[in-house]
Amino acid sequence: MCRNIKTLFNFAPPATDDEVRAASIQFVRKLSGYQSPSKSNEKAFQRAIEQTFKAARGLIDSLETDADPKDRATEVAKARERNAIRFGPKPPPKKSPASARR
Repeated sequence: MCRNIKTLFNFAPPATDDEVRAASIQFVRKLSGYQSPSKSNEKAFQRAIEQTFKAARGLIDSLETDADPKDRATEVAKARERNAIRFGPKPPPKKSPASARR
């Protein structure tokens, strides 16, 4: 679950509220152990997401650095390289039975 939480500070363009909210949802899911809570826990779950979002947004907005902002496309390419080394290259797509008959 938490593998989906990504670093959001010091990127160009800055992290959007949607990205911070998605990280907040993943964090609350991890802490609670719920992918989606029961009806009786829904209010507490949503309240925790909102509180986590506000805290995360406040943190990201208040952090300072002298480092140049990272480029999202470059960071995605680096992550793909690390994954290829760790897990091996992606296998080629399988041919569908219809294209194999041609």
